[in-house]
Amino acid sequence: MARYRGPQSRIARKFGEPIFGPDKVLEKKNFPPGFHGLASRRRKKSEYGLQLREKQKAKYMYGVLERQFSNLFKKASASKGVTGEVLLQLLEARLDNVVFRLGIAPTRSAARQLVSHKHITVNGEVVNIPSYHLRAGEVVGVREKSKSLEVITASVNSRRHSKFAWLEWDSAQLTGKFLARPERSEIPENIKEQLIVELYSK
Repeated sequence: MARYRGPQSRIARKFGEPIFGPDKVLEKKNFPPGFHGLASRRRKKSEYGLQLREKQKAKYMYGVLERQFSNLFKKASASKGVTGEVLLQLLEARLDNVVFRLGIAPTRSAARQLVSHKHITVNGEVVNIPSYHLRAGEVVGVREKSKSLEVITASVNSRRHSKFAWLEWDSAQLTGKFLARPERSEIPENIKEQLIVELYSK
């Protein structure tokens, strides 16, 4: 599966929630896309179908491919703690997600692009790997030459994102510190991680 680059509203309608952020189309058409959209919503889904749907939602939400997601699950399974919660913590610790959470980019896809184009630094060094996993105490910043980029200044000035307890933001330096992996209660995403665990446990 290649990274999805099609209409995001179509995917949001498929899951019935704004997984990519606020969506005006979803507000008007809050039912699955396609000719049989409303009928498919009424159809009862199997247990496997619900589990698969939850995994797909998480993958689309965080912009992760199947192999990456599978590897993260294996890592979560081998770690101490509740597997589903650890999986979400690993997803939240990705560099592209933290850039989004800090408000440097308006969406995760925009954050991924900023990282790939070498606009983001970690501990003062340029890192262009969106899947880079941050450790507690590491500092994410905007490269000096990139601080005037319109997409960054517009996103930082709007600061639509709430402040998160596991992140520390310095608006003067355009840097943020990753304090620790978040607790499950601190992650706002509507994901039923237990269904994903059950799917991989089959």
